[in-house]
Amino acid sequence: MISLQDYLRERQPQVEARLRQALRPEPGFPESLREAMTYSLLTPGKRLRPLLVLMAVEACGGAEADAWPAACAVEMIHAYSLIHDDLPAMDDDDLRRGQPTCHKKFGEALAILAGDALQALAFQVLAEGYPLVTAARCCAELARAAGAAGMVGGQVDDLAWERASGVERTVERLEDLHRRKTGALFRAALRLGVLAAFARGTETVSPELLHCFDGYGRCLGLLFQITDDLLDVEGHAEQAGKRVGKDAARGKPTYPGLLGLTESRRRAQHLSDEACQHLQPLGAKADRLLALVEFVRQRDR
Repeated sequence: MISLQDYLRERQPQVEARLRQALRPEPGFPESLREAMTYSLLTPGKRLRPLLVLMAVEACGGAEADAWPAACAVEMIHAYSLIHDDLPAMDDDDLRRGQPTCHKKFGEALAILAGDALQALAFQVLAEGYPLVTAARCCAELARAAGAAGMVGGQVDDLAWERASGVERTVERLEDLHRRKTGALFRAALRLGVLAAFARGTETVSPELLHCFDGYGRCLGLLFQITDDLLDVEGHAEQAGKRVGKDAARGKPTYPGLLGLTESRRRAQHLSDEACQHLQPLGAKADRLLALVEFVRQRDR
């Protein structure tokens, strides 16, 4: 098996080629809108969420071709969320993945519409990419992860914490917030991968298999957020791909702010260990997912 770094280098261009293909021109598709969508969807990035879909399909023995609709859909939802999160009404960021944010380049109105269109396209890709039963399950999974009790709800709570005075800020509440804001899409990517792996066969997905990937995704999502918080404290803009130090400046709750750097790193190690434990029933088929845990944990180094 090739190394994780080689795997990422091989797969990232493939993901981007599929994303570009999904944004092909068609009648009624304004070129300005396509340009804004393409800019945000294809800005440089690790493509971690679509890669999780691919890794889950591989670990389940599924066909690679069945991974691509789900991989593209989850990255479209992620890109739409970043466009909207960066807007002045929310996080007011001017740099994303090392480039000007969508609203800085195209204006607020077109940025909002680009995010709306990417969200709609994600579900279109799923609906058109799988047999009806799998398509319906995938759409439900992604909608649940991205919606009011998932990613969007987490962002609402994040804004409330930042703007409201007298809100009790505990680690438990912070973890609950990030299980939805960040972790829900990680878990959805893995669950979509499992569903995609069984899309064409007669065998059904077992609850035990979904539970393994779900537990792994929960831990990986929190681990990713802790390392993101550590990057904001200790990293550089070139390393993080966005402005650093802004969370502390705005009084945003973070793991280092609540726990300190040492305890945050200890918690990251604990989550790494727990994520790996969830994959034990899969044996060697999960080796690449195990390597990804260490890759994420080392992001702040």
